[in-house]
Amino acid sequence: MGWIDKILRRNSELESMFDLDLIDETNHRAYLKQMALETNFNFIGRTISQSDFRIMKDGKRQFEDWHYLLNVRPNTDQTAAKFWQDFIYKLLDENEVLVILTDNNDLLIADDFDRIEYAVYPDIFRNVSVKDYTFQRTFQMDEVIYLTYNNKKLAKFLNGMFQDFGDLFSRMIEISMRNHQIRGTVDVEATGKLDEKSQSRLQEFIDKLFQSFKKNTIALVPKLKGFNYNEVSKGDGKGQSVDEITKLKKTLVDEVANILGIPAALIHGDLAEYETSLKAYIKFCIGPLIKKISDELNAKLVEKADYLKGDRIEVRGVVEKSVIENAEAVDKLVASGAYTRNEVREKFGDERSDDPELDKFVITKNYESIEGGET
Repeated sequence: MGWIDKILRRNSELESMFDLDLIDETNHRAYLKQMALETNFNFIGRTISQSDFRIMKDGKRQFEDWHYLLNVRPNTDQTAAKFWQDFIYKLLDENEVLVILTDNNDLLIADDFDRIEYAVYPDIFRNVSVKDYTFQRTFQMDEVIYLTYNNKKLAKFLNGMFQDFGDLFSRMIEISMRNHQIRGTVDVEATGKLDEKSQSRLQEFIDKLFQSFKKNTIALVPKLKGFNYNEVSKGDGKGQSVDEITKLKKTLVDEVANILGIPAALIHGDLAEYETSLKAYIKFCIGPLIKKISDELNAKLVEKADYLKGDRIEVRGVVEKSVIENAEAVDKLVASGAYTRNEVREKFGDERSDDPELDKFVITKNYESIEGGET
């Protein structure tokens, strides 16, 4: 029938070899993708979870229901830190996140929903599901908190990159395992035909023999006539080292971090470039996310007339610098008369003081009030 059949007829021993599965499909190692995403998404989520949400009216912070929901306990099952960490993770992972307010005044992150878009009227959300419960009512855009990450191409890019890295990582693991594998051959003197039953019994004996070597501290096995073992490889061959495999996983994390705007040195804890990396991280990664959240909260929770009067929802605690670490700069800002002390307090994330003296411009190291004349 063909050339391969002729070979099999001439050498019947080859026939059994073609029953073996010689095709080894590459495993894409899905956990590599999950590891890279978890590392970066949770890094950003932990940062945003430290935010302090302030309800400001007439320049004063208000302690009301929204303060409690945003800063303490958004719902019965989550603290504020866990809520905002999950919020950011879902936003980055799925490119959008929807938060609804229930009749019990609980803020819930939707697991699934259908968005119906309109050109003129507000969009609506149907089939909103949280855990195992699906709301029967519909939610309008102006009564929910809804954010998009606007990075749909990220998913396509990551899928292609993860597949390539998965192939490479799988191959490195396979080569390393082969090169460190102990291999040997067994010579058996057989006078009769080695049928399938005899092969099975022989294989069972060999398996028991080498399981004894593998598991027992002291292994004694019988030496049989006509049964010789020859070791081909002792498992000390040079393959892909652990360092090379670790570098590949680190490279994958770095690629995702660069896409999201996280300096690689920061995510790996490199203290040599800590200050520079932290500044870039706050400016190019955290800053835009804080702005998105702040804009959405102000648009949905503050009326237009109140916003124009100066009422705000401010997100503090992440982008501000430490006043202790910048004490010298604070002194120069005040002593030069460029800023009042209350303005400096606001820049470093502190609330304004009621003391009217802190709203005066002062100059020189004596902090004297600026007045006319020779004073």
